[in-house]
Amino acid sequence: MSQSVVKALMIGDVIGQPGLKALFAGLGPLVRSTGADIVIANGENAMGGFGIGKEEADRLFSIGVQVITTGNHVWERPGSAELLAATPRLLRPANYPPGAAGAGRAVLESCGESWAVLNLQGREGMSPIDCPFRTADAELAAIEAEAPGAIVLVDFHAESVGEKEALGFYLDGRVAAIAGTHTHVQTADERILPKGTGYITDIGMSGPLDSVIGVKIDICVRRGLTQMPIKMESADGDAFISGVLFSIDPETRRCLSVERIRA
Repeated sequence: MSQSVVKALMIGDVIGQPGLKALFAGLGPLVRSTGADIVIANGENAMGGFGIGKEEADRLFSIGVQVITTGNHVWERPGSAELLAATPRLLRPANYPPGAAGAGRAVLESCGESWAVLNLQGREGMSPIDCPFRTADAELAAIEAEAPGAIVLVDFHAESVGEKEALGFYLDGRVAAIAGTHTHVQTADERILPKGTGYITDIGMSGPLDSVIGVKIDICVRRGLTQMPIKMESADGDAFISGVLFSIDPETRRCLSVERIRA
């Protein structure tokens, strides 16, 4: 018998070793306390703050992450194309043009329910890749053909608040939840859209507390003062987990509640 409520835990951009360590220590207790049925994490910054490698992906999978989403930084490490091609549950945004390695969606079973995770990337203030709106249409049609009735979760990796909100309303009632990523700062606009889709503009990052969006403070200050292209490096020290918990009715595939997480 299907559960009356299922819960999806979506974790914000994992930043380097501090973020990985925070998840290693805290994800298990967080899953137990929230009753999460599926865990998705954005891992595009897991390798030293930029990109992701096999070691980082394997580590995230080993601690209970079922699908890893990414964004524009996923391409920054050598071997990224090969890693994406070999790892079906490590996604890159679906709206990269044809020929890009890897997949933008994953369908899986978890806790007796069928789930689909869709990764998209924005274009405002970012690379002018294919349209995320039209790509979403095509991907949702493919998901429905592959796994009819799947609960669809979307990671929209984008800079623009307006673009995120617009996609939210465009997909309202067609997906269970949309979680924005990329800016590394958790927003306080979590809500359920009129047709039943759970939404938040950005779920934040999981990484070092004393940092500038995960980067060493002194580097960011010097970049601001000098306007020189000083190499960015991920910060160290104590870290936290940031994300969101969506509670969903599995029969209607509509969101019942949205709860910000910071642990």
